[in-house]
Amino acid sequence: MQALTEQDLHNLAMNFVGKKLQEMGYEFVAVNSKLKKYPQFVLFKKGEPTIFVIVKATKNLQNPNDYDTIWIETFLAHAKKMNAKVWYAGVGIANAESVDLPVFKDQPYYFAFDDFLKL
Repeated sequence: MQALTEQDLHNLAMNFVGKKLQEMGYEFVAVNSKLKKYPQFVLFKKGEPTIFVIVKATKNLQNPNDYDTIWIETFLAHAKKMNAKVWYAGVGIANAESVDLPVFKDQPYYFAFDDFLKL
């Protein structure tokens, strides 16, 4: 069995969040799926400000929205200069048999996603 890489897990989270955003009626101005390149999504919806979405895949199913506060403050300052709002999407992904095992390719896994944190 092959364990998913950090990039693979990030891509799963990106696909999951992208579908949610489309269901909410947002258009993608830009998408960046590279790890540690932010924001992952730049959104547009007529009559609303630009929205930057940060997507983070985590093994933390209990609190997928935990984030680095100092880093977020820096990013929020950048977004403010661009007149953009920031949403954080923490997506917990874990092996369906045991959270102690890695997520394997073509094996069941769980998603934990509460909602977008509007920062």
